[in-house]
Amino acid sequence: MTKVAALAGGVGGAKLAYGLSKILPPDDLTVIVNTGDDFEHFGLKICPDLDTICYTLAGLANPVTGWGRENDTWNCLSTLKQFDAPAWFNIGDADLALHLERTRLDQEGHPLSEITQQLARKMGIQHTVLPMTDEEVTTIISTKEYGDLDFQEYFVKYQFAPTMTGIKLDGIDWARAPQKVIDNLNGCDIVIICPSNPWVSIFPILSIQDIKQILAHKPVVAVSPIVGGNALKGPAAKMYREMGITPSALEVARQYKPYIKGFVLDVIDEEQGDILSQWGIISMVTNTIMANDEAKVRLAQEVLEFSLKLV
Repeated sequence: MTKVAALAGGVGGAKLAYGLSKILPPDDLTVIVNTGDDFEHFGLKICPDLDTICYTLAGLANPVTGWGRENDTWNCLSTLKQFDAPAWFNIGDADLALHLERTRLDQEGHPLSEITQQLARKMGIQHTVLPMTDEEVTTIISTKEYGDLDFQEYFVKYQFAPTMTGIKLDGIDWARAPQKVIDNLNGCDIVIICPSNPWVSIFPILSIQDIKQILAHKPVVAVSPIVGGNALKGPAAKMYREMGITPSALEVARQYKPYIKGFVLDVIDEEQGDILSQWGIISMVTNTIMANDEAKVRLAQEVLEFSLKLV
């Protein structure tokens, strides 16, 4: 069977990871997840992208928001707000239990990769989910209005309204991929970059030297998170514009150009495939909108079949 490593973060990445999990057996899919947006809140170790991926794969995700747990309650958060506590990050009661247990295991000295696998198993996830690193990496968004902000402050507290002037990854220089990430990447046949935000979900993963070196020897296919010049969810398109770049699928491919052999475009952006071919990148055009579970599986199957042609 074909072994796949998927690089993912956020809701878009979780959707394609879900689709892949439905067509690949557990031993043949590893999802490597961004941890640049991890942070500490009320003393708890919170890993938003890992949680979104795991909740989605476990069938626990809130289908309306894409993040958090379905049918969660908010008693703790409501009480915090009564105390005028800094309750800007929405944590449901069941979600809180996950953060408490992760923090407990972290304080016992367990690495994040081990903790993630343990929690994923408890949620009934059979496929392998791993953080990009066990070290602490923090995505910092430089803004015109507030200076440097941790990503969650920028994204959640300020609703990504501030003007982005730059981005940096604190701790990336000494971050290393966990051994299981290295082993699974070395053993995979295909790497798929999910339709996640390139700036804050994918480039933290690609910036880890161990991962970058392995990808240089693997067929890599990316799925565009930009459709018709807009991001389906989140601030990706806004970030492009504020960095002086017109958002497009082509610009995503340009960012990934050193890594990818293939690129998946939405039908709306079909004409951009001609430029990709001039760059030596093979393109596939399809409907990339994952509006329901059937669409997630369909797109995953199409991306996998396209990827196999590039091996």
